[in-house]
Amino acid sequence: MTTKTDPTSFEFTRARVDAATCQAGKSQALYWDTKQPGLGLRVTAGGKRSFIFEGRIGRQTIRMTIGPASMPIRVPKDRKGNPTGPGADGEALRLLALVKAGTDPRAEKAATIAREAGERSAAAAQKARELVTVGEAWREYLEERRPKWAERTYRDHVNLSAAGGEQRQRGKGLTVAGPIAPLLALRLSDLNADVLADWLTREAADRPTNAAHAFRLVRGFIRWAGEHPQHRALIAADAYRSKAVTEAVPSSQAREGDCLQREQVALWFKAVRELPNPVHAAYLQTAILTGARREELAGLRWEDVDFRWCALTIADKVEGQRVIPLTPYVSRLLAALPRRNEWVFSSPAATDGRLQEPRFAHERALQAAGLPHLTIHGLRRSFGTLCEWVEMPAGVVAQIQGHKPSATAEKHYRRRPLDLLRMWHQKAEAWILEQAGLPVPSASEEPARLRAV
Repeated sequence: MTTKTDPTSFEFTRARVDAATCQAGKSQALYWDTKQPGLGLRVTAGGKRSFIFEGRIGRQTIRMTIGPASMPIRVPKDRKGNPTGPGADGEALRLLALVKAGTDPRAEKAATIAREAGERSAAAAQKARELVTVGEAWREYLEERRPKWAERTYRDHVNLSAAGGEQRQRGKGLTVAGPIAPLLALRLSDLNADVLADWLTREAADRPTNAAHAFRLVRGFIRWAGEHPQHRALIAADAYRSKAVTEAVPSSQAREGDCLQREQVALWFKAVRELPNPVHAAYLQTAILTGARREELAGLRWEDVDFRWCALTIADKVEGQRVIPLTPYVSRLLAALPRRNEWVFSSPAATDGRLQEPRFAHERALQAAGLPHLTIHGLRRSFGTLCEWVEMPAGVVAQIQGHKPSATAEKHYRRRPLDLLRMWHQKAEAWILEQAGLPVPSASEEPARLRAV
């Protein structure tokens, strides 16, 4: 350190600090305060001034920046001598005490920087907690998981979280919001057990089946968020396990009466066959005559229909795909449909070119026939029930409908060929058509143009 007679050592005052310069040809000049040991002033060739501290730890000289030279030189004090603000000499005094105690101020500074970084990180997390919504995380969840889902699974997530307000087919009113939609505006940090229980209670009052399905989707989302690096600190990952939540989940039960009775078959077929849109009519009749799931039929492509060998390849949500018989009457229905695109049940008005919502046409047919409410899934249930009239084996019904085997023998030892399924399936179709008062076609009566397709 320089001596007191050195012109670079003087008592720091505002005037002398502001007047200090760097000599020409040098990159910097150092000046030292005679009042506070270790306090220095650095002036660069560019005119930048900053207070510094210099001290020794053992044989090592260390030098640190305290702050800009515009900061107060001396610690301001009140009338009682108590500090009222920061000052360069006060910081130099603190650093000098650390050096005398054998502590490297640089390590202390690094610790301070790390602590401040942690505090900033905590503040950022708190801000994210206040700003990130369930909807933002939900969209991220769908985008990340879509490649690993079946298309039906993805569509369920989209449909059940839709905000509503989109026009129905032919402008017949507005759709209601999906059961998950009310949760999307919430902050992610607010998605707790109490919120879930209240939400389930409200939704279950009007649509229990959809509410139960929506809960399963939300439960998967919460699990994902609880493991996601950006969201795990913002969400109660075990919220869905609360007793209040589990008790609010509606039990999954079949709708009572959601099945077509034998004496209703004729009225149903007559009303459906009179629908103005042939695609709607064919879809609904195919649904009750095959027992296929709603989206399995809606997603049927022409390449899945084998008119020559009388077979339908169904995109099964359980097994991936299954092959079922193409019975004579269904074969005629499909062959008569227009081939606008790749979809069997096409729709020029739909974005992706295929039938999206057959429910509205079905409701019109039920109203015209004077029949009670029947869901699209009820047509699948009706097929299984009506097949009992022809004493079709339960295993055959299950294989046609794509149900999981319910017994060890069915699961491991039954592999029924398509011809065996066809024998029973055609028998069931013929019986249903007889109840509907419709002529029963046979494979031998099929026009040559259909067999040659």
